[in-house]
Amino acid sequence: MNRYLIVKLLSITIAVVLFVVVMTWLSIDTLAAGYFVTLMEKYHISPEPAHDMFVGAIHRYLVWVFLGAVILAAALSYLMMRKVLGPLTRMTAITQDIAAGDFSVRVPPGSADEVGRLAKAFNHMAENLEKLEKLRRNLMIDVAHELRTPLTNIRGYLEALIDQVVPPTTQTFTLLMNETLRLASLVEDVLDLARADAARGKLDLEPVDVKDILSDVLTGFDAQFQQKNIAFHLQAPPHPVVIPADRGRLMRVLRNLADNTARYAPTGCNVSFCLTAAPDAARIEIVNPAGGVTAGDLPFLFERFYRGEKSRSREHGGAGIGLSIVKELVEAHGGSVGASLSEDLIHISVTLPTAQDRNEADPS
Repeated sequence: MNRYLIVKLLSITIAVVLFVVVMTWLSIDTLAAGYFVTLMEKYHISPEPAHDMFVGAIHRYLVWVFLGAVILAAALSYLMMRKVLGPLTRMTAITQDIAAGDFSVRVPPGSADEVGRLAKAFNHMAENLEKLEKLRRNLMIDVAHELRTPLTNIRGYLEALIDQVVPPTTQTFTLLMNETLRLASLVEDVLDLARADAARGKLDLEPVDVKDILSDVLTGFDAQFQQKNIAFHLQAPPHPVVIPADRGRLMRVLRNLADNTARYAPTGCNVSFCLTAAPDAARIEIVNPAGGVTAGDLPFLFERFYRGEKSRSREHGGAGIGLSIVKELVEAHGGSVGASLSEDLIHISVTLPTAQDRNEADPS
C-alpha cells in the first residue's frame, strides 16, 4: 500500500477538521462571548468570572473535539483508503507482472464503484494485451512456417545442382523461380498486413461510389472466374452508393474479397455479390458454396494465417492473410466484417458507414 498517498489524503481530512475548529473558535471568541457578556449585564451579573469560565470551557471542549475528530478521521480514513487503495496496490503489482511478460494475471473483481470499474477496465486491457501477444507469437510462428517450406525447397535444389545430382534444366530453374515467387508473395502479403495495421487513423477519405469500384474489381477478376467456370452475379441498387472512404484501400478490400472468392469457391458454382445501401451504412455480401468451411472455422476466417484445411494455402497459392487485411482496412474505416453459414452457403459480409463522423476502432 502506498503510505505516502494515505498521508496526503489524511492530511487533507485533518486540514478540513482544523479549519472547522479554528473557525468555530474564532466565532465563539468574537460573537458568542460578546452575546454572553451582554446577557450577563442585562441581568446585572458581573460578567468577568463567568465570561472567563465560559470561554475557557468552550476552548477546552473544542480542543477535545478536535482531537477526537482527528482520531476518528484518521481511523475511518485509514480503513476507507485501505479499501480503496488495496485494488490499486494489486494493480501496481499486476502491472509489473504484465511488464515482465505475464499477460495472464488479472485484478480480483471488486465493488461496483469507480475503483471496481477501473479494475474491470484494467482486466479488459490485460485481456487485449494477452490476445495481441498471442497474435504476435502466432504471427512469428506462422511466418516462419510459411517461409521454411519454400526456403527448404530452394536450398535442396541448389544443393542438388551444386552436387550435380539434378541437371540444370529449364524445368529445375522454373521450380526455383516458382518457389522464389512464392517467397516474394508471402513477404508482400506480410507487408500489406503491416500497412493495413498502420492505416488506422491515416485514411485519405473522399466520397467514393462503392458500386462503381465493385463493378470494376469484378470485371478485373472475370478471367479467373471463367477459368474455374464460376458464374458471378452483381446485385446493386440502380443509383450510386456513395460513402466516405480511402479509394485505394477500399479497392484493396474489394480485390481481396474477389480474390478470396476466386481461389476458394468450388469449381462450377454460382457466386452472388450483393450491395445494399442504408441511411447509415453500405453492406457488401458475398454468397457462395461453403466448400470445406465449417461452422467451427467462422470465428477465425479473418484471423491471420488461419486455414481450416492446413493445405489450403499451398493448394490455392495463398498464405491466409487476405481476409485479415480486409478486416484491418474495414475496421480502419469504422466498419465491420462477418461470416455465417446457411444451407451449405457461406455469407461473407462487409459493412461500411456512410457518415463522416465514424467511430474508428482502436488496436486490441
